[in-house]
Amino acid sequence: QVQLVESGGGLVQAGGSLRLSCAASGRTLSSYAMGWFRQAPGKERDFVTSISRNAGRTYYADSVKGRFTISRDNAKNTVYLQMNSLKPEDTAVYYCAADSDPRTPYSSSTHYTAYDIWGQGTQVTVSS
Repeated sequence: QVQLVESGGGLVQAGGSLRLSCAASGRTLSSYAMGWFRQAPGKERDFVTSISRNAGRTYYADSVKGRFTISRDNAKNTVYLQMNSLKPEDTAVYYCAADSDPRTPYSSSTHYTAYDIWGQGTQVTVSS
């Protein structure tokens, strides 16, 4: 079973950019669909984006389309979240998640229940 560690969070001004990384250990990520979720203080954990096992398909929440990009480098066993044009409402703890079951339909990847492996999260704070 893979273990996930997020990094790259921090404080950034509105309009700026951050790149989050999700590094895996234990085994490779090549067979896993991956997703990013976020949770702001006092709010529910929301879907941000996901990427299929072969990187050929992606989903994005409407709130981040055109600003965020998910990518994966299976050779480095890492998934990335490039965040541009950041807004204060993007402030949240960002979580990386993996779906280790290849039988899970990719169309289910926007639901947290599709994922069985979770990182510990990294804080992203966007100031005005």
